Amino acid sequence: MSETGFDALDIETLRKRKSEKWHHYPADILPAWVAEMDFPLAPPVQRALEEALENSDAGYPISPNKTGIREAFADRMTKRFGWTVDPGDLTVLSEVVQGLYLALGSLTEPGEGAIVQTPIYPPFLQAVKDTDRQLVENRLVRKSGGWEIDFERLEAAIAPNTRAFLLCNPHNPSGRVLTRQELENLAELVLAHDLVVVADEIHADLTFDGRVHIPFASLGSEVAARTVTLNSASKSFNIAGLRCSVVHFGSPALRQRFDSHYPQHVRGGLGLPGLYATIAAWRDSQAWLDQAVAYLEANRNFLAGELAKRFPKIRWEPAEGTYLAWLDCSEMGWQGSPTQRFRERGKVALSEGGKFGSGFEQFTRLNFATSREILTAVLDRMEKAL
Repeated sequence: MSETGFDALDIETLRKRKSEKWHHYPADILPAWVAEMDFPLAPPVQRALEEALENSDAGYPISPNKTGIREAFADRMTKRFGWTVDPGDLTVLSEVVQGLYLALGSLTEPGEGAIVQTPIYPPFLQAVKDTDRQLVENRLVRKSGGWEIDFERLEAAIAPNTRAFLLCNPHNPSGRVLTRQELENLAELVLAHDLVVVADEIHADLTFDGRVHIPFASLGSEVAARTVTLNSASKSFNIAGLRCSVVHFGSPALRQRFDSHYPQHVRGGLGLPGLYATIAAWRDSQAWLDQAVAYLEANRNFLAGELAKRFPKIRWEPAEGTYLAWLDCSEMGWQGSPTQRFRERGKVALSEGGKFGSGFEQFTRLNFATSREILTAVLDRMEKAL
C-alpha cells in the first residue's frame, strides 16, 4: 500500500464502521481517543478474512496450537527482535488485557502488591483493583528527553508483600521505548526482590527513529524465568476487534501456576477470523507495517510542529513509539478537565488524563493514527476550544 492509502481516509466512510471509536460519542464529535488506527487493513489480512468468508468458514476453531499461530509469533520474535522463543511456551488468549487479569490472578494473591508505573493504560489500574491486589504506584519522571523510571523511588516502594511488576513497554500513554540500560536496571531490581514481571509489549512493532524494541524476557534466563510476556497483532495491524493475543511463559513453573488457576474453558474461546488475521499479519504483512510506521512517524513530527505553533503552552515529549501523544495542558490555566473542554467546545474526543493515574487530570491523550487531513481537523477543533 502506498502512502496514498493511508492519506485517503473519508470520515463518512469511517463512521460506517461499528467500532467503539466511531460510535462512543455523538456524530458531531471527531474521535481521536481510543487506541485504534483509522487505516485500511493490510492486504494479506484482508485476503485471509475474505477467503474465510468465501468458504463460509465460521465454525468452531481447531486448537490454536494446530493453527501455526505460536510458530508465527516465535519466528517473528527471532527475526524482528532477536528473541528466541519456543512455541511450546506460548498460550493463545483473546486479548492482552485478559492476559493481564489472568496473570495477576494466578501469579499473586489477594492483598499482595503489584507495582504500576503511572501514567499508565487504565486497565492496569483497574486490574489491580478488580483482583483485590495492592497498588504500588511508582510514577514516571518527566525529563527533557521524555518520561523515565525513578529507580531509587521504585526500590523504596517495594515492600515485603510486593510480588509483581506490571511493565508496559513501549509505554502507553507516554510513548517511551525503554533502552537496554533501563531494562537491565529494572531486571536487577526484579531479581533482587524476587518479583514476577507481567510485560505488556503490544506496541513492540511501533517504534520510531530507528529504535528497536527489546523484549524484557530476552535479557537472560534468570529474567525470563520470572516474566510473562503479553503480545498481539491487534495494535500494530489494527485488528483489535478480532480478539487474538499470545502469552509467553518464561518458565514451566509460571505456566503451571497460570494453567492450574484458570482452566481453558474459564478463559473463553477464540474465533477463526482472529487466528487467520493474526497469522497473516505476522507472516505476510511486514511491508504494510513498514509503511504504516513511516506514516505514523511523519504524523508524529507534523503533530510536534503544529502543537508548538498552535498550542505553545501544551507540553509534549514526542513519542518514541506507539501512535499516542500524552499532552500536558496544566499551563493553559483551565479549570476542570482539558479533555472535557476539547470535547464540549471543540467537538473533538481525546482520552481523559485522570484515568491514567491520580494527579494527571490536566493531561489528555491524543491518537494520531489517522490521515494527515483528519489529524489537521483534530487540531483545528482543539484550537476552537481555546
